Amino acid sequence: MKKYTAIIAVTAAIIITGRPNAFGQTNQIVEIPKYPWESTLTAGLTLTEGNSDTLLTSVALKTHKKTPENEFMFGADGTYGKDNGVENNNSLHGVAQYNHLFSERFFGYVIAEGLHDGIADLNYRITVGPGAGYYLLKETNTTLAVEAGVSMVTEELGTNTTTYGSLRLAERFEHKFSDSARVWEKAELLPQVNKLQNFLVNAEVGAEAALSKNFSLSVVLQDNFVDQPAAGRKNNDMKLISGITYKF
Repeated sequence: MKKYTAIIAVTAAIIITGRPNAFGQTNQIVEIPKYPWESTLTAGLTLTEGNSDTLLTSVALKTHKKTPENEFMFGADGTYGKDNGVENNNSLHGVAQYNHLFSERFFGYVIAEGLHDGIADLNYRITVGPGAGYYLLKETNTTLAVEAGVSMVTEELGTNTTTYGSLRLAERFEHKFSDSARVWEKAELLPQVNKLQNFLVNAEVGAEAALSKNFSLSVVLQDNFVDQPAAGRKNNDMKLISGITYKF
C-alpha cells in the first residue's frame, strides 16, 4: 500500500512541477481558460447658470461575462435633471439578460427589465420573458444578433395599472475599431399580443473613445417611444448623454 501511495505522490509532483518523467517526457500543465467579468461605470454632469439654469446628472453601471456556452449581462442607470428649477429628468432603469448558446451562433435567452420615469408619469414598468436569438455576425471586432420572444409586461402608468402579454423583437450591434474605440446600437419592439397598436420601442446608439487605459469618453443617445402614454404626456422621450467611463 505504501508503495502505491509513493508512486501516486511522485506522479502528482511531476505533473505539478512539469519535470521530466522516467521516459524523458515533460508533463505540461493545462491552463483552464478564464472568462472574467468586464464592467464599466459611467458618470455625466451638465450644469449651466445665467440666462438658463439647468442641471443634468446621469450614472450607468454595466457588467457582462461571456463564455463559449453562456453570456451574462447586467445594467443599471439613472438620470436626474432640472431646467430653471423645474424637474425635467427623473428615471431609473435596470436590465438583466442570460443567454445560453446551443451552438456558436444560436442561443436561448431570458431577460428581465424594469423602468421608472417620473416625468412620463410611469411609476414602474416590469418586463420579463424568454426567447431565442441568433448571431448574424460574430467576429472578433463585430457582432450583430437578432432576438425574438414573448414577454409579460406589468406597469403603473398614470392612474392605471395593467398587465399584458407582448411579443419581443430585438437586435443589437457592436463594432470595435480598436481596443480604444467602439460604436454600438440596439433596439427592441414590444407590441401587445391582443392589441398590436399598443406597443413600446426602446433604442440606443452610442460611441466610446479611450482617454487612457481605464478611462474613456462616451456619448449615448437613448429613445423610448410609448404608443399610449399617460394623460398629458408625449409619446417620445429622447436623451443625449455624454460622460466619463471607468473600466474595471
